[in-house]
Amino acid sequence: MRGLLLGILISCLAGVAQAGIVTFEFESEEQRQRFYQLGNELRCPKCQNQNIADSDAPIAEDLRNEVFRLLSEGHDNREIIDYMVMRYGDFVRYRPAFNAQTAALWLAPGVFLFGAIGILVFMLIRRRGNDIAADQSQLSEAEQQQLHKLLKEKGE
Repeated sequence: MRGLLLGILISCLAGVAQAGIVTFEFESEEQRQRFYQLGNELRCPKCQNQNIADSDAPIAEDLRNEVFRLLSEGHDNREIIDYMVMRYGDFVRYRPAFNAQTAALWLAPGVFLFGAIGILVFMLIRRRGNDIAADQSQLSEAEQQQLHKLLKEKGE
């Protein structure tokens, strides 16, 4: 009896392990290349830091199936990406298009870079001004002698 239960458990686990493997029958090598290219360009909505080619999430599997279906129907890459963006928003793309909604995403690195350069230049100019003021506050030779004389008189 124990052997029978163990056999059933092993066969169930083997079936579950094989259920996750999905293969696609491509019409051409070019279609296969496009499928993998699109799989690497589209982000998994659940995983967020994985593309649909690498993700094991059910939504990623659905997206892979949808990409395969659209490729089989003869859609080009731009149409497939536009379809996915229409359904899932710009987030589904690793490299979102430049538009009013994504402008901050594209422009922020440049703004931060120029801001950092501006702050650095301001600090250097300020430091240089302080150095010049410090140089001007130095006593001349005659003033130093007079100060030394006054300190001696006070010390007596």
